[in-house]
Amino acid sequence: MTGTQLASSIKPGSLDQEQSERALRRIKDYLMRHPEEKTIEVAAEVVGDDALILPREAVSMLAFILAQVAEGRGVQVMPSHAELTTQQAAAMLNVSRPYLISLLEAGAIPYRLVGRHRRIRHDDLMEYKRQDSARRRGAADELSELGQELGL
Repeated sequence: MTGTQLASSIKPGSLDQEQSERALRRIKDYLMRHPEEKTIEVAAEVVGDDALILPREAVSMLAFILAQVAEGRGVQVMPSHAELTTQQAAAMLNVSRPYLISLLEAGAIPYRLVGRHRRIRHDDLMEYKRQDSARRRGAADELSELGQELGL
């Protein structure tokens, strides 16, 4: 990624899984008991300090992160505008770098050049991934229907 740090990572096993699971349960319970609240007030631990006010969406994202950590998985949070190198993008798609470059040159995924280096926006890569998954599901559905028609 370019410029300042654009992602924050938690490596698998680097946080206490039990503590993450307890925090996740408390957050989920609170969100379920207060479904209409748009902001969540977190009480201060020191008397006299102001409570921390968080947007509900941020608390929901924290719950997702804690769920992953509780399962022993690593997590990476990245803004949608982050730019990836071709190697990073290929790794996210689980394809080779030369194959990714062929997709870029075919116009399947937008990119920009920084000097001689290609940069792919994270949200453009995720959009390609969503569209590719939809194409694959459609093809699988067609094959399934054809198999049923042929009695396979």
